[in-house]
Amino acid sequence: MKLYVGNLSYDTSEADIRTAFEGYGNVSSCNLVTDKYTGKSRGFGFVEMESKDEANEAMTNLHDTELNGRNLNINEAKPRTDNRGGGGGFQKKRDGYRENW
Repeated sequence: MKLYVGNLSYDTSEADIRTAFEGYGNVSSCNLVTDKYTGKSRGFGFVEMESKDEANEAMTNLHDTELNGRNLNINEAKPRTDNRGGGGGFQKKRDGYRENW
């Protein structure tokens, strides 16, 4: 089961997250999301645990607890969708493009 871990301090490392979650079961993977340009933490990450029971126990016990000065926000991770916003300011029209103001 994959968990979203939010409200992380920018000083928190993957090792810090893994250590916190390993107290509740086997951690399959731990991924701290970083900015692609600066390499700095974006303040959230994902932890995948081997069993749903272990993940639920970790979520119950670690949600709203402090890690490196910040209270964690932990939820079950939702699948990523292709609708990630963006848009170039133009809309395709039958005979070409028109500005989308």
